[in-house]
Amino acid sequence: MSKRNSQANKAAARERLRAERERQAKKDKTRKQVVVAVSVVAALAVVGGISYGVMQLNKPDAWEAAADAKNVTAPKNTSGKDGTTVVVGKSSAKKTLELYEDSRCPVCATFEQGVGETVSKDVEAGKYKVQYVGATFIDNTDNGEGSKNALSALGAALDVSPEAFMEYKAALYSAEFHPEESDDKFAKDSYLIEVANSVDALKGNKDFQKNVEDGTYDAWAMKMSKAFDNSGVQGTPTLKMDDKKITAEGSENAPMTADEFTKAIDKALKA
Repeated sequence: MSKRNSQANKAAARERLRAERERQAKKDKTRKQVVVAVSVVAALAVVGGISYGVMQLNKPDAWEAAADAKNVTAPKNTSGKDGTTVVVGKSSAKKTLELYEDSRCPVCATFEQGVGETVSKDVEAGKYKVQYVGATFIDNTDNGEGSKNALSALGAALDVSPEAFMEYKAALYSAEFHPEESDDKFAKDSYLIEVANSVDALKGNKDFQKNVEDGTYDAWAMKMSKAFDNSGVQGTPTLKMDDKKITAEGSENAPMTADEFTKAIDKALKA
């Protein structure tokens, strides 16, 4: 092979090598661009996901939204601002027993099981009226939403009639249906409807059931809860008449038996 041919071959080889290096460099550049683009998209997706998650966390839940509602649908048989005044009894009754309760409260259940029937008979006889004030603080202390949901369902019962309201309240506190304080059973609409089926006026009542399932009176329940918070009452059950607490004799607590209650209420009625 001549020296000239040898040099030409070497030059051709160098050119092929240069061209190959350029092609490889272009491939590497393209690969880097793809990797960067994918990384950017992934990063944006992560940021977007985090932002969405934060937005969802910061978004008020249904009960918070109900508490902030400006338009409140109040049940029938209520009065006052946002319908938070609930008075049951004969208009001729001269005095009113204020009754403060939380639906999840176990002591309220004990009170209702021991005294509730006496209260109902007294109200029916026109001995006094009852003003009910519902609380929901146990949802905060024990977590959950059963107190709020049960209060909303009580609103649905009140919309049917004051009598249905009183009977449903008694059923919720009954030994058969009242759960342990830590068991948030009242958070389930299906359970509240199951309890309601033990009350003649509510059994199979489609309007009642729809109001429970739709949360028609959720905002009302939250306004009622706020009325309790603003009342200055510290616990449940609390009984008051003429702005004075009614307690068992020799105690600072509400009467838990029919006899204790009758003695205390008769004394308050004479005052």
